[in-house]
Amino acid sequence: MEDIEEGFNESESKNSVEGLPPNPTAAIVYRQITRTDPLILPCKNSLKIKAKLSDVYAEPGHITEDCQSDFLPKLRSGAYADIGFRSTMEDAYICADNFMQNSGLKNHIDGPSAFYAVFDGHGGKHAADFACHHLPKFILEDETFPSDIERVVTSAFLQTDNAFAEACTLDAALASGTTALAAVVIGRLLVVANAGDCRAVLCRHGKAIEMSRDHKPACSKEKKRIEASGGYVCDGYLNGQLNVARALGDWHMEGLKARDGGPLSAEPELMTTKLTASDEFLIIGCDGIWDVFRSQNAVDFARRRLQEHNNPTMCSKDLVDEALKRKSGDNLSAVVVCFQQQPPPNLVAPRSRVNRSFSAEGLKELQSFLDGLGN
Repeated sequence: MEDIEEGFNESESKNSVEGLPPNPTAAIVYRQITRTDPLILPCKNSLKIKAKLSDVYAEPGHITEDCQSDFLPKLRSGAYADIGFRSTMEDAYICADNFMQNSGLKNHIDGPSAFYAVFDGHGGKHAADFACHHLPKFILEDETFPSDIERVVTSAFLQTDNAFAEACTLDAALASGTTALAAVVIGRLLVVANAGDCRAVLCRHGKAIEMSRDHKPACSKEKKRIEASGGYVCDGYLNGQLNVARALGDWHMEGLKARDGGPLSAEPELMTTKLTASDEFLIIGCDGIWDVFRSQNAVDFARRRLQEHNNPTMCSKDLVDEALKRKSGDNLSAVVVCFQQQPPPNLVAPRSRVNRSFSAEGLKELQSFLDGLGN
């Protein structure tokens, strides 16, 4: 797994207007470092509801879970990205298994603290790079973190969106947008925040549980929200311009966003669950992955690969390579987070219990047969 360092160069910082965020794109410097580097692993280009199985959507909130209070996940993660058949790479991702420790914060909770995210840019890479750099920073800077995690993550999404709007006023060349999906693990708690059409799928004892909902303009819930905000959906596109209903950025697109709201929302939809010993891994992918994989299909595929090599980085690459074989036409990014040290176990199908019974007529025939044996 490659780790990357990012930062702003000194000349850019001097040229930034005080109080406004600097242009991040000219200053991000990447280098390979080890997983134990004390920095956050930054970007790399490249709900109360019942549990729901693959390809079945549910309202956001909390997924029901087992009451196994003594379970704590042992996190291992990996990621892989490929430009695919596109001419430019607009995706970015984050893997941070030790989110608070690597950021210099004391971890007062029992168990891990981790942060994972995928950003799928459109109209350029600047929004994805900006969100990749700023979203985790806004989470860490919140004084209540890691308490009240759902409010903290929601606030960080909106702060990132507003900060990017200010950055675009300084440099119009930054104009672009990005979908964003972030997963935070605090102890046993898994929180997934989504704005757009990236997707997170949890493997629970071999079953795919979707931890996010694709925000497409034609979705009935999103369409109602869009129309209530003064927008419209035309041929599956928001205001005839964008094929997602939620995203960060896109402030340059007329009629989609304003300071007082608009049909394109940056507010994430949250789903949470308490992890149990039945939870094996989480897949986070951009829409290029899900264009050619159903959720259960991706879980089955990743599960087989992890049983072979038990390496989340290799598994991420396997998913991306398979998506390329299936002719996905987009940039491709995948993050795989394992919650156990051992590979997924083989699933044994339970034996079906067949209830056998005799009819009254059959009992009479049996009794007659037995009586005949006694004579």
